[in-house]
Amino acid sequence: MKKILHFFLISLFSLTVISCAKKSDTSSSSTTSSGLYVAVGYTGTILTSTDATTWTSRTSGTSNNLWAHSSGNGVSIIVGDNGTILTSTDGTTWTLGTSGTSNHLYGVTYGNSTLIIVGDNGTILTSTDATTWTSRTSGTTSKWIDAPIYKNSTFMTIGQDGMILTSTDGTTWTSRTSGTSNDFYDVTYGNSTFVAVGDSGQIFTSSDGTSWDNRTSGTTNDLTGVDYGNSTFVAVGINGTILSSADGITWTSRTSGTTVGFTGFDYGNSIFVAVGYSGLISTSTDGITWTARTSGTSIQLTGVDYKE
Repeated sequence: MKKILHFFLISLFSLTVISCAKKSDTSSSSTTSSGLYVAVGYTGTILTSTDATTWTSRTSGTSNNLWAHSSGNGVSIIVGDNGTILTSTDGTTWTLGTSGTSNHLYGVTYGNSTLIIVGDNGTILTSTDATTWTSRTSGTTSKWIDAPIYKNSTFMTIGQDGMILTSTDGTTWTSRTSGTSNDFYDVTYGNSTFVAVGDSGQIFTSSDGTSWDNRTSGTTNDLTGVDYGNSTFVAVGINGTILSSADGITWTSRTSGTTVGFTGFDYGNSIFVAVGYSGLISTSTDGITWTARTSGTSIQLTGVDYKE
């Protein structure tokens, strides 16, 4: 079923008439100028931008909530509720695919010539062509998994109750001890360090993906996204929370200019992009100073990713 954060935020933000969702996306970075930012959200929402400033609505062909985008091997993939998979070669025209599952799908990434999708009830799917998908054993059939990445020659995904899984090939997965039972919502890698974030402001770091250390974030707000770029780790969360760090250990609170929650985050083409409730989009080049952008929608945005 939908992640615990989803239900928690509904209750929290109903007090301020803000609808809820959760960040889920993969990390990517680039210094080229020919790529495309892709943001996704509720009821089949897809927005694209070449500069992270001006955004264009695209037709998804579905009314299911969409959660994450990634690209690799010449194809872009968006995943969502009820086993939804969308594919595209240009990031603008999308085709419905077949996942072979009705579980909600929350995260997707590409690495080592393999596409990885994760979701509800321990779902892990792999593919080499984005057409035929194979179910893999995650070690759980009841917990949700999210935010897969391929970094430092390692596949990693995080999730419910402090779950951290790693794999070298995307097929066989190993559970790691995180030291917490709180939910994780995102993970990234930079400066030879894995950084995972989640419930109640928790931040954990690891040099090898196996042993993890708890760090002090300075906030109790849920952190829904984290990425590394411009020699800086940046984490975002509910209530407009933004934190930055040079090493993943010591964190500084930054002014976002909003109290609306962020639920999707990525660094690409030298720009940090955060999306969230009510069509919120904010950008930054340094992770410190943030600028609100016009998305053209009031629909909840749940994820954003840079397609090279």
